[in-house]
Amino acid sequence: MAETIIPTLFEFAISDLADLDKSISREEAEKLFLFFKTSPLFIWSDVHNNCEARAEAISILLEAWNIPHYKGWVFSGAFLKNHFGGLKQKWNYHVAALLPVLEGGVVMYYMIDPATNNQMVSLYDWAAGVTDYAHSYHLLKYPEYYIFPNGQILQTNWHKRNKQNQKWVMQGLAGINGLSGKGKAQLVFRKKKIAATKTAFKKILLAGQTAL
Repeated sequence: MAETIIPTLFEFAISDLADLDKSISREEAEKLFLFFKTSPLFIWSDVHNNCEARAEAISILLEAWNIPHYKGWVFSGAFLKNHFGGLKQKWNYHVAALLPVLEGGVVMYYMIDPATNNQMVSLYDWAAGVTDYAHSYHLLKYPEYYIFPNGQILQTNWHKRNKQNQKWVMQGLAGINGLSGKGKAQLVFRKKKIAATKTAFKKILLAGQTAL
């Protein structure tokens, strides 16, 4: 009998613990997914760049709307553990916002990532879907963590949101990777685009849940 290969494994060592007392309904989650999927603010076709910016922008909005959420992360085995395992698109990692959804008395975790799926999928299915070959490692992090550190990745040494990475968020929503060579050049002649993005984001933020 052929052995079944599990494409992605949960990485307990660097994952945060979810609060099982905080969740939303499936109906609320579907509504949120559709809002972000159809919002012109998010360039979901830009699948190769700016996943951190999209995840963080959604997190800021969800936090302002008092909606419990996390971020789901997936890493290739080669990147995280220096052994076998790769993601599609030759990514080292991918990140998206995650919603805790109460279904049948059990809290399930669903991703908001129209860049890779046209509908909500579970954290596991999301991670497995972007895994090219085993193994990848997926985990849950608190939303205030923006990015992991260079060097060894531990549970508590991640970089939290700050003024600098908030600039990267607006640049990313504008389709600019401000850390790349090309992106740094774009910052010079796409200032109006970034300013318009900031204005559009602030409008949604101030509108609150009436924006949905």
